Amino acid sequence: MLESIYEDNHLLVINKPAGMLAQGDRSGDRSAIDEAKNYVKVKYDKPGNVFLGLCHRLDRPVSGCLIFARTSKALARMNNLFNAKEVAKTYLAISHRRPAKDQGEIDTFLIKDTRRNLVRVAQPNTRGSKRAVTHYKVLGHREGYWLIQLRPVTGRSHQLRVAMRTLKCPILGDIKYKGRSTDDRNIFLHCRMMEFTHPVSGEDIQLIASLPDKLEWHYFSDMVQKKE
Repeated sequence: MLESIYEDNHLLVINKPAGMLAQGDRSGDRSAIDEAKNYVKVKYDKPGNVFLGLCHRLDRPVSGCLIFARTSKALARMNNLFNAKEVAKTYLAISHRRPAKDQGEIDTFLIKDTRRNLVRVAQPNTRGSKRAVTHYKVLGHREGYWLIQLRPVTGRSHQLRVAMRTLKCPILGDIKYKGRSTDDRNIFLHCRMMEFTHPVSGEDIQLIASLPDKLEWHYFSDMVQKKE
């Protein structure tokens, strides 16, 4: 069942489960935007097609805050906020390794291999490369796992997944980037919080997505509450 975090006449924000597409692709699998449109149609008794614009993306194996715009005006304004880097994003990741330093900045250039859907670190002058900046902080250790907070400044494809590999502590389950395998194809990366100014009302918005119902996340649930 779809978990709504926030909704009004302009926005709908859900807690996307890991494993669900943000939007449709060639697989034909049902996506978060499909589910969200149906949610709006049923709850608000909307006839015909429901307008819903995806404001940003989350990789299929990633969970957490996903923002939709319910009007074209809200979509355009949210796009402007994202482009101007005026949406603060906080992610949580679990790894079986600890970074060498407890906090710092990962400043690299990334290039994407679209054929393999893989991103790698490149030299700054590499054609097609883009700068990626992420701040990180180790929040704690439980049961052989480390909880790491990630705050991206830029929004590159697979940015946080590559950043964690660069720190030599790949995300649990992220076998594409050398993470330890788990019992499914999802990874332990969660978009926990997003903060921005509402595109229409102008009020300050803080969105928090509850942690997934997985044992490794349960290890850190009380720690996450205390840190916020």
